[in-house]
Amino acid sequence: MALDDDIERVLWTDEQISKRVTELAGQITRDFAGESLTESYPVVVGVATGAFLFLADLVRKIKLPVTVDFIRAESYGSGTVSNGAPRISFDLKVGIQGKHVILVEDIVDTGNTLSCLIAYLESRGASSVSVCTLLDKPARRKVNFELLGTGKFYCGFECPDYFVVGYGLDFAELYRNLPYVGILKPEIYS
Repeated sequence: MALDDDIERVLWTDEQISKRVTELAGQITRDFAGESLTESYPVVVGVATGAFLFLADLVRKIKLPVTVDFIRAESYGSGTVSNGAPRISFDLKVGIQGKHVILVEDIVDTGNTLSCLIAYLESRGASSVSVCTLLDKPARRKVNFELLGTGKFYCGFECPDYFVVGYGLDFAELYRNLPYVGILKPEIYS
């Protein structure tokens, strides 16, 4: 099975993604460079599993000390539409009390998961929560999320309303290893 054969069209190539990740890391570095104590440097929290490639590339290009951890909030199962009720199924191991947290997402779709995670991180004592997402799909937004404290929103690309896979994004746990982001042919998931 050639995964590429299931792709209708490539939206962003690996070169375009790499360039944009470098730009995002530069912006994060500039925005957090003013923090004077090591304790104040950001905790980068990847939302598993989709953000793992994006997070790995991003943190290697951030020119500051960072702590990295993962959290898992599930709302899709094996389908293509969020069930609207995310639950945290894998928690942080690092403390975030009084810390600046950068939540790294593969895609912001309905906003349900992001809203849930921001509220959760606030309840755990984060002083600020920023979001860095590879893709933002505002056409699907159902919940407007609010960043915490001095949090900022970093976005790689605005995504049209297609079902996309690659660079960490999946359908039924497949396609994450594609080096680009592409539109999955509808007959694959229909």
